[in-house]
Amino acid sequence: MRSLEEVLATLQIAKLKEDDLQKTIHCLSFGESVASADYCLMELDDTLCKHIEAGESLVIRGDKDERAVLCTGDKTYDLKIADTSNVLLFVPGCKTPDQLSNSQGSSQLVHTQVWGFCNSYWELRKQRPKLKKLKQILMENAYKGPALGGQEENTEHRYTMLDLLERIQASEEEIQTHLKTIHACQIDGYWRVLDFDYEMKLLGDVTQLVDSESWSFSKVPLGTTLEELGPLEPREMIEHSLNCYGNRYTENDQVFYALDEDKVCRATALLLLQNAVKFNLREFQEVWQQSVPEGMGTRLDQLKNLALLDRSSRPETISLLRVDDLPEDTLERFNHLFTLREKWTEEDITPYIKDLCGEKQTTGALLTKHARSSMQSGVKVFNSRRLVTT
Repeated sequence: MRSLEEVLATLQIAKLKEDDLQKTIHCLSFGESVASADYCLMELDDTLCKHIEAGESLVIRGDKDERAVLCTGDKTYDLKIADTSNVLLFVPGCKTPDQLSNSQGSSQLVHTQVWGFCNSYWELRKQRPKLKKLKQILMENAYKGPALGGQEENTEHRYTMLDLLERIQASEEEIQTHLKTIHACQIDGYWRVLDFDYEMKLLGDVTQLVDSESWSFSKVPLGTTLEELGPLEPREMIEHSLNCYGNRYTENDQVFYALDEDKVCRATALLLLQNAVKFNLREFQEVWQQSVPEGMGTRLDQLKNLALLDRSSRPETISLLRVDDLPEDTLERFNHLFTLREKWTEEDITPYIKDLCGEKQTTGALLTKHARSSMQSGVKVFNSRRLVTT
């Protein structure tokens, strides 16, 4: 280890004035088994620093074939390695210049041991959670209703919340929110999505009861509904259907549901569209209106990010195109959309790219980056900036 005299001599050789430097001089030395692989550095913003200081945890998630992400309780961050030309040293107890005092008269030598070093660190960038996989794995064993007499329940591919947290690249709050979006529910401690036909049967039972009892769709009594439909289906499934397609409220200590017209009409449209490649638009609108409960009105704007209209064909057509079925990656999403249709109006494409927007990002900014605009018959349309691959 160097002495103070040796350090001062080195300063003279380097033509540095002792008065221009801090009075405390760190003399660094490396331990016997220091290696760059011993530690990893991660750059945190103020929000994440406060998160750690409050005693909260950060979790890295992702399967072996996936890019790792870092999650807090409610947010997801992309992890990316950033290289640096400078060697970053880990020095426990090292004080920065603003922590040092120059009150002492002469220079002081402090011997400090380096515990490790790095040439890179992890950068964090907030990103959209990757939730498409959530429905995919739950659909491996969709719930089709209680097992009939003599039949055994399929116990494979069932997932608890802990299982989902191990598999899905998202925070727990984001997973919980998406479970509600895809109409999942807990059955015997496992999260399950309903088979679509069974989900529609439950909804049909509810709407038929409302019609037969001449109830208002805005005032469906929970208690009476459970009593009437309880012999047909499990009560928790009936209540789950009401939660999916209605809004719960209490009046005079009695629980009611107001069925959501848009959700019911949208589900009915999906039931019709999934059995046809294309549908004559005018005929579809007639059948759709006839299929929804009496008193509800169908509108094409209820089908945003669910169905695609082709106004240029004769006759005009409508086909199923769910945003949930499109790639999560932005480039792959645009490539897929431009494979389906060479040119898109902003009105048609917006519902299919809105979920790609990050914080403070607009669909207009996405289109500017990934598409080229032009005018066609007085209407602005967008086509791909890149060669579309199929």
